[in-house]
Amino acid sequence: MTELPCTVWLTGLSAAGKTTLACALADVVAAKRVRHEILDGDAMRQTLCRDLGFSREDRRENARRVAARCRQLNDEGIIAIAALVSPYQDDREMARRIVGADRFLEVYLSTPLAVCEARDPKGFYKRARGGEIANFTGVNDVYEIPCSPDLVIDTSRQGTHASLDAVLYEMANLSRKRMPN
Repeated sequence: MTELPCTVWLTGLSAAGKTTLACALADVVAAKRVRHEILDGDAMRQTLCRDLGFSREDRRENARRVAARCRQLNDEGIIAIAALVSPYQDDREMARRIVGADRFLEVYLSTPLAVCEARDPKGFYKRARGGEIANFTGVNDVYEIPCSPDLVIDTSRQGTHASLDAVLYEMANLSRKRMPN
């Protein structure tokens, strides 16, 4: 694997397939003995970001902290795989600036809301529709579609294997752009 350390930022609605794709990518990277770390949104909210809620400001701080950790990992030669809803365009752009545009790959999982709601593995959509969860992205808070992501994947139309191949291809392209001539 010739990929240079980078950050793969997986964004999309809850249940779009971010964690599934992050784990599949981690498996491939690990098999090639490349150092990596998954920064999953749920796990980050239990550790690095446990003091944050879901207000606009807290979501921005969540993205900032995760991006700063991704940059630190990349600086140490480690591939960072971030799987966060990160619903706001400005926050994703901030993450790209923090990490560095030359090593940031934004992957938008464009899986439709109806599909994500049908999956709903944690029951979040049902609870949000029932009024139990405020500021839930896609239900009572917006998800701003990325303006120019590096890759768009609809996991309702493309399986994990094909999605993984697309991400690996874009990672290789990113590395080629950074390789010295």
